Amino acid sequence: MEPLTEQQIRAAFVNCTKGESKRLHVPRDLAERPWVDLDFLGWRDPRSPERAYLVTELDGSRTALALRCPTPGTRQPPRGMCAICLTSPAGGVSLMVAPRAGKAGQQGNSVGTYLCTDLACSLYVRGLRNAGPGARMQESLTTAEQIQRTVTNLAAFIARVTA
Repeated sequence: MEPLTEQQIRAAFVNCTKGESKRLHVPRDLAERPWVDLDFLGWRDPRSPERAYLVTELDGSRTALALRCPTPGTRQPPRGMCAICLTSPAGGVSLMVAPRAGKAGQQGNSVGTYLCTDLACSLYVRGLRNAGPGARMQESLTTAEQIQRTVTNLAAFIARVTA
């Protein structure tokens, strides 16, 4: 993924208003992010933990989504499987819900999927972050094929939000 600026990120949101995209928290450490190893940039809002965001570039077009998710609690998070990267991280997965883009979203329609709670799918697939014991299944796919599967799963989720 190519490095993005705060302005590029804010302009890419498809499921929130321009005013909402101007007010949301964008990470200040964009320059330090491992862009070459990211299929998407994902983050949780530190001021509002029930909000998360992701931005990616698919087919030459930037798309960003605002997501709602459960507030991280003190209890052990469920050890489910992420629908995007097929990892079961020790930090758990969360059902993240995106309001649909356009009129459907204005009417309250939304789409959800299970994502790694820390949104580090790209790093787990590449083995750059330890997801914990038993978090990644032994696969016959190469890392490049696993990355492609992750991108395909992410594109399918975005297509459901923007449809």
